Amino acid sequence: MAFIGGGNMASAIIGGLIRQGVPAAQIAVVEPFEATREALRAQHGVVAQPAAGPALDGADLLVWAVKPQSFREAAAPVAAHIGGALQLSVMAGIRCADIASATGGARIVRCMPNTPALVGRGMTGLFAAQGSDADRALAEAVIRTTSDVLWVQREEQLDAVTALSGSGPAYVFYFLEAMQQAGTELGLSPEQARQLAVGTFAGGSALAAASTEPLSLLRERVTSKGGTTYAALTAMEQAGIQPAFVQAMHAACRRAHELGDEFGR
Repeated sequence: MAFIGGGNMASAIIGGLIRQGVPAAQIAVVEPFEATREALRAQHGVVAQPAAGPALDGADLLVWAVKPQSFREAAAPVAAHIGGALQLSVMAGIRCADIASATGGARIVRCMPNTPALVGRGMTGLFAAQGSDADRALAEAVIRTTSDVLWVQREEQLDAVTALSGSGPAYVFYFLEAMQQAGTELGLSPEQARQLAVGTFAGGSALAAASTEPLSLLRERVTSKGGTTYAALTAMEQAGIQPAFVQAMHAACRRAHELGDEFGR
């Protein structure tokens, strides 16, 4: 397996593969930054090189883990080494047709993971434009080492996945920051406020995952009219937080679509 780019997401997937028994010697990485290469070697024991070369030849799977803005530059020297490999892209916005045009390879699966993959708790959307069931199975097996998966039927749906789960951890951290700030203003220490906020998000998510009931019903069960939760939610509604939050994700989706358009031009 070969990875083009060795940043956080590549490192998360590589770590998951190794935990599942894939030998480090079977994984090659192209990463231009020396500090990142050294970290990959130290953490995972994989071969990490500054540029594309013969180490990529014969790879069954090639993972694109570079920033979308860097793909065109990265693809040029890699294309000669792809052969018939399945390409798995974790890049936001860059569409299958553009990946095929830049690399000459037709076997492509796109996915949108998120950073909780670093601790084995990721959520990833996948899309395959064409290809065999074996290609889909291989891509899913690789991603499942760090993440739950959700297949979408249309490529444009990956922009929505990007907006919800790809960017989603940042929204969680944003709300956690606000909860920690409120906790300290109300007399708790920063450490106490953080512990309560993080534990509450983790517990609420676990409860939602374990339940088949609508999220609105779970919310209503915590909200007694005239109580403390009711006061908090009323203040949020008056501040327009929910529609603003929804619009924020629409903005993220639009930006994901724009990244694809920018590359295609």
